Amino acid sequence: MPPRRSQEERTRSTRSALTTAARGLFTERGYAAVSTDEIVRAAGVTRGALYHHYTDKQALFRDVFEQIEGEINDEIATVFADETDHLAAMAAGVDRFLDICQRPDVLHIGLTDAPAVLGWATWREIEARHGLGIITDLLTGAVAAGLIPAPASVPALSQLVLSAVIESALMIANGASRAAVQQALMSLLLGLVTK
Repeated sequence: MPPRRSQEERTRSTRSALTTAARGLFTERGYAAVSTDEIVRAAGVTRGALYHHYTDKQALFRDVFEQIEGEINDEIATVFADETDHLAAMAAGVDRFLDICQRPDVLHIGLTDAPAVLGWATWREIEARHGLGIITDLLTGAVAAGLIPAPASVPALSQLVLSAVIESALMIANGASRAAVQQALMSLLLGLVTK
């Protein structure tokens, strides 16, 4: 007889099944076209299990979005960790981020549905919580290295850079040329650098 799983293991397993199923369905068809019945059927759990862990479909969507944002954050942090040159790190980070934003789950869940489903303020708060720290660290290092003039307000500058990066991803998601957007974004970011 196999050992019984703890309540924590069962909770983790159920939540994982729900987020995995929901992520696949939201990516494929979008939030509005997916019912909770389809999610629980794909996850192999009951409706009761869904509502035990999430208040509603929107709460499950938020959990899926948070998961995606955490993955993006980890991937970008890895890029920055591999670069010691601030300008090279900036270019590599932008390139990787724009690559990531072309993935179907990021495109459909993070850039298309999340602003509408969660509301602009919540979407921006989550985006800022995950991406702002990396940008702030990069800009703080660039100020310390003399690449960006001090007394630049790093917190304000970080918010503006985050906004520009997110807007770039949204432009690409809505059909703008990736090459043109990336070139414009890099021109903007390089404009911060002391000549």
